[in-house]
Amino acid sequence: MLKLDPEAFATEPALPLFREEHDAYREAARDFVAGVITGNVEAWEVDREYPRELFRTVGAAGHFGAQFDPRWGGAGPDLVASAVFTEELARCGSAGLVADLRAHAGFACRYLDRYGTDEQKQRYLAPSIAGELVGGVGVVEVDDAGTVDGLALRAVRDGDDWVLDGADALVLNGSWADYLIVPAASDTSTPDPEVLLFILDTTASGVERHRDLRGGWRTAHTAALSCTAVRVSDENRLGRPGDEVAAITEQLVWERLVLALGAVVAAEVSLEQAIAYTRERQAFGRPVASFQVWQHRFADLGTEVELARSLTYHALRLYVAEEEGEDVLPGELDRATAMAKLYTDRVAQRTADECVQAHGGAGYLTEYPAQRYWRDTRLGVPGGGSDDTLREIVARSYGL
Repeated sequence: MLKLDPEAFATEPALPLFREEHDAYREAARDFVAGVITGNVEAWEVDREYPRELFRTVGAAGHFGAQFDPRWGGAGPDLVASAVFTEELARCGSAGLVADLRAHAGFACRYLDRYGTDEQKQRYLAPSIAGELVGGVGVVEVDDAGTVDGLALRAVRDGDDWVLDGADALVLNGSWADYLIVPAASDTSTPDPEVLLFILDTTASGVERHRDLRGGWRTAHTAALSCTAVRVSDENRLGRPGDEVAAITEQLVWERLVLALGAVVAAEVSLEQAIAYTRERQAFGRPVASFQVWQHRFADLGTEVELARSLTYHALRLYVAEEEGEDVLPGELDRATAMAKLYTDRVAQRTADECVQAHGGAGYLTEYPAQRYWRDTRLGVPGGGSDDTLREIVARSYGL
């Protein structure tokens, strides 16, 4: 008979999460997103493009700086405020745009803030928080044993420089970023090469980028990256030697949490749209929303959305507690973020699918956002590690 460690299911006491200032910031962020972004989304989605100047606009309004030190132009560090902006930004309805801004502030800037030298922060982080530079990141995966997969670049030391060669098929913000945080292997001929992190200037000789065109996240500037004998100064190596895998792993935990926050909002908005449309849509002489079958569907979906939100907020509480030096059980944060990512993705997809169904044939028309949420929620699944990797993290936390 399987025996589980009781501590594997223990949780820390609930911590206060949102304070009064967070509620005020949420209002300001929601007004900003509604006034600057949301009204333009339909046109931007059709064009598969939005103005790069948006980074400066968001930076000037202070929304990139919530989790960063004022020394570099931030307003924090306040991870909860950063989570609030993540949620409110997700309401705009353009998952590709959200992915770009998230890759810039939540991933590239975060790498610099946590692992960069003061010189690197002055050169890259400060102007990025202001929106004057745009950052991007190469995508890799780390399994539950700490093995890094997806290292597409090879780095060879040459004097005071490193020479990068290879091609990476998936770089967030890759097509227009000023710099990229990219992982590389020191020796790809060995089964366990040393992992390195670099700040790659995209104007360097030998760098080529090609933007992906996707079925979902149509405004995203994800790109394929090719490096041919690209020279990178050792000064642009990121993090202390030997800490790179830990840095990537820690970043993935935050990435899962951020993606889960966005997935909950996508599910919530899909449900709101479905309810609103079925109140207007008529069938057999009455509103579709008046049929018990749809009322029960909405009740079930609403319950799942709230469960997803609670699970995600629990993970956020643990993350904040650990950042603030509180005692968190070993493995608890990894398990909570993996669970949140797994569950919220499923809920977002299911809710978006039901939203399309609630619209009937109109659900596939581009004049309604239902089809866009249906396309976009599917693409959120691979981020932060595959579902099977996340399940392994949860299973290992139970001692399996």
